[in-house]
Parts: sequence; structure tokens; C-alpha cells
Amino acid sequence: MSLVKIITYVPVDYADKVREAFGNAGAGKLGNYSFCSFSTRGEGRSMPLHGATPFYGTQGEVSLEQEERIEVVCERELAKRAVEQMKEVHPYEEVAYEIIELLDEDSL
Repeated sequence: MSLVKIITYVPVDYADKVREAFGNAGAGKLGNYSFCSFSTRGEGRSMPLHGATPFYGTQGEVSLEQEERIEVVCERELAKRAVEQMKEVHPYEEVAYEIIELLDEDSL
């Protein structure tokens, strides 16, 4: 089975919705456990440019928001659906996320 890790950054108040969306899409399944994730809190910064419709902040000004970094492991075949469902509940106009391919023990 080929696995990936999906990482995204979301305002703290929306973290539970994003975790739930990932879990409902099948991401975060490890053995006999589901809805597994890891989160860390930090500060996200951005400056909305002309034409942006920011969830937080004002065009032309740097905005600082409290965010959670959420990480989930996901079967590669489910990753597209997991990202789509995450984006449906994520409040940001532009969602930052990463998808990292993982090695399994047999390939080491």
C-alpha cells in the first residue's frame, strides 16, 4: 500500500472541521485506528494582494493569525478526495497544503 502525508495550515477555530473532513475521506487510518492526526499550533502570516478576498486581514497589510498545522497519513489512492474534502471546509481562499510520498519498511 502506498502512503502519503498530507499537511495543511488552518485557523485554530476550524481545525476540528478539517480533521473531521480528512477522517471522513479515509485519511488518518493507521492499522485498527481511524481519524488519526497530529497538530501543532503556530502563527501564520500573509499579506492579501489586490483582488484577494481574505478570510482574515486587509489587502496590502500583513496579517498574523493563530493556526494549527494538521498532519495526516493517507493511502495515496484516497489523497485527492481527502484534499478536496479538506478544501470544502477550509475557510481560506487559497489553501496551503503539502503532500509527501512516504516510504514503507520494505523499501528501506
